[in-house]
Amino acid sequence: MTIQRARPIDELYSAVADYDLVLTTDAPLSQALNRRLDRPHLGRFAATPRMLASGKFRPRDDRDLFLELIRQTDLSWKHAAHLLENILGCWEETGEIDGILEYDRFDTSATREAIAIIEAADSAHRDLASYSIEQDTDVAVIGEEQFTALDKQVLPENYDAISPFDTDTFELPEFHVFDSTTDIVETVVDNISPTTADDVAIIMDQGSEYPSLVESAFDANDIPFYGGPGFADDDLIRTFLRLLRTAHATTGIQVGDIRPILNRIGVSLPVTHDEKQFTKITHPSVEPIQQFCERIDEQTFGEALTTFEDWCETSLDKFRAELGQLGIQSETISERAVDDLRFYLDSFDVPVDRDDSGVLLADATAAAYVDRPVVFYIGMGANWTHQVLDRPWIDTESKDRQYLRQFQLLLQNGTDQYFLVQETSAGQDITPCLYFHDLLENEFDTFGDLPHVSHSRRIRYDSSGFDKEPVEAEPTAIQTLSQSSLSTFVNCPRDYFFDRIVDSPDRDYFRKGNLYHDFAEFYVNYPDVIEETDLDSLVEVMVDEMAPYVDDVELEKLATEFEVGLTLITDFLRGNPPAEQNYEEYGQLYPDNFFADYFGRDIDSLVTERWFENPELGGKGKVDLIHSPSRLLDYKSGSGDSAAAVIRKSSIESISDEPDFQALLYLAHHRWVQPDEKLEFVFFHFLDLLDEAITGDPDPEEGLIRVSYYPVRFEAFAGRKEAFDALCEGVAESNDRRKTLERMGYESYAAFFEDREFPDVDGKSELLNTGIATQFSAYAKGEVGDYKYVENGADSALKQLYELQSKNYFVEDIDSFESFLRQQIDRINEYRRSTFPVEEPNFDRVNHRDLIRTDD
Repeated sequence: MTIQRARPIDELYSAVADYDLVLTTDAPLSQALNRRLDRPHLGRFAATPRMLASGKFRPRDDRDLFLELIRQTDLSWKHAAHLLENILGCWEETGEIDGILEYDRFDTSATREAIAIIEAADSAHRDLASYSIEQDTDVAVIGEEQFTALDKQVLPENYDAISPFDTDTFELPEFHVFDSTTDIVETVVDNISPTTADDVAIIMDQGSEYPSLVESAFDANDIPFYGGPGFADDDLIRTFLRLLRTAHATTGIQVGDIRPILNRIGVSLPVTHDEKQFTKITHPSVEPIQQFCERIDEQTFGEALTTFEDWCETSLDKFRAELGQLGIQSETISERAVDDLRFYLDSFDVPVDRDDSGVLLADATAAAYVDRPVVFYIGMGANWTHQVLDRPWIDTESKDRQYLRQFQLLLQNGTDQYFLVQETSAGQDITPCLYFHDLLENEFDTFGDLPHVSHSRRIRYDSSGFDKEPVEAEPTAIQTLSQSSLSTFVNCPRDYFFDRIVDSPDRDYFRKGNLYHDFAEFYVNYPDVIEETDLDSLVEVMVDEMAPYVDDVELEKLATEFEVGLTLITDFLRGNPPAEQNYEEYGQLYPDNFFADYFGRDIDSLVTERWFENPELGGKGKVDLIHSPSRLLDYKSGSGDSAAAVIRKSSIESISDEPDFQALLYLAHHRWVQPDEKLEFVFFHFLDLLDEAITGDPDPEEGLIRVSYYPVRFEAFAGRKEAFDALCEGVAESNDRRKTLERMGYESYAAFFEDREFPDVDGKSELLNTGIATQFSAYAKGEVGDYKYVENGADSALKQLYELQSKNYFVEDIDSFESFLRQQIDRINEYRRSTFPVEEPNFDRVNHRDLIRTDD
């Protein structure tokens, strides 16, 4: 099928100029014909049947009749709207107001009650049903196929049918394909000025993102416009309704959820509050809103609107009048009433006075004609397709043909048409309007399959952008990185960059973790105070501190968790007190402590929450507890990994999807403090013992994950007595490995590894396929005897050595990490002078996903 050429409006006017009356179902077309009338004419020249019968320019039946239904019946608003839609729809298609009663499932007492009220009310539908044109009137009908049965009732016996189509075909202009909606809007704005605005129309889906973007761009460029979003799309009205919904919402609404409301009212809150529950935060600027929400059930719509107007320093008189029309201005604000009001505004058009000048913004599914010489069609996606209701009185095929004809006319408005579209959005193909498939012969899936011109991102040099002052300054070079910043950077450099410049909300798990850390620090400093304090009172103040972050139903569970966590930390520190010692390489950076404030004490320990910053290393961080000169300890309220997982996540050879360099970085610094010593980093995952604590008597030792650093290279460690003993420990005397090694003896074992390099392999299986495995097996048989258990024991010993290597750090690991750390600092300083790339991050681990735009 091809697109049939539409007759231009000027040509249509020439065809109907001599008639007494011209009828069309398209109101904009009737306006355009009336504007071209060049002779005196008595009465209407061009009109729609409903305009002619009612004497009104744009009669609005649905809303007025709905108001009559809710005033005169006890029907719910949604039921009344549903009945009205069906009754009027059937009336239009059949020409009979009670035609719907012919269908059994619609013949109900509620339907009959609604028909009686609609029939008695003043309406354009009723006027149309009783109106007739005088027989001697010379009538032209444009687009008779678009007339409904009710429309046709006004037609005289004799009239002339004028087709809006010519006999020729219409060639679609090329589609202009852009990368983004923003590029499309910029293109439109670039081609319109305040002086040319009256010559331009823009057709788009009013439910899409385009209308708000276009209106904002026109406002910013002082381009006049009219049409577009209506009464219910007013920003203040939407904000007011969101405020009423928020007031009725259950607990759990976070500050971030209602920040648009706060911004519109003029309330400024730091971003750090975003994940706190709005009703539980304490801040003077939000107290009036909290009080408003608390007494929402006691207020009327009118009272609430007055308060809202005072906050916004504005007036919403038209909205107040509409509340009066609905009869709810003095009604108490129930949750159902708010839902009904939202439904009403979404379902019915409230009249809006408009200044009909400037760019015309038209809805893609509203009418077929816009009388402008230049027309931009933007979007043109699947939402441009009309939805045909599934009703027994609707001939679906006929209705589809009507809409298809309307679409063909729509595409041909103006002298110049510009189709501005996207092929994809957010990585998904955009489906063109389904009518294109009916009209075009070629097979296609996206606009890129049709004749088109591609427009890549345009860099605008003709605009000064934001006001700014030139600054000549070199970026400050960083010297150190924390373990968290390093992990963020190696996963996604741009995420690291946004971490530096964008404030983030306080997280519940951060606050909870800080409370545990503060408790552990306070216990080390004042164990006697904690021992003499009722544990329940401490749990209570911790729960109170967490209340803004947690739903009420979770507080009891949280209290249990706190009780167990504090008990386990206390038991561990009571049985394993730290050794007090002064470490000059550590200091205090963050003196705040929740429990110190609670008890009115000062923290002056030299081993708790100790800060280091080592420019020579390139690292910085805070150690929870220097447990002993050779042991660092970190409290973890989350679930724990194995020692091997800790080592794997800190690998610099193959960066993990979940990089974590804490143990590696802290041990790297601490070997500057305690050189040439074996060191240990211990994670205390105390909440991993939660189940055991509830059901029995947990052992804090089971929550410890220990990672050691040996001040030798692994190939040297493999032959040491320490390694030999580790291979023999933890298994029975009959174990093949232990039996083989004990009969071989340490001296012989050490002799084998002297001057031998342990291979760099990925896995135990790969290790057993290397030359060292063959050599060690033969060596063991020579020392002990050619027995099967010796072969098994030798292989087992090598695999266990591999385990030791994968669970601990050695000199080469720390040396490589120090070099790696300096390289990352150099990269960051280079990016600070240019720009931070995205690279290939694990997007599940980034903090600012919405800010990171990739090439895709």
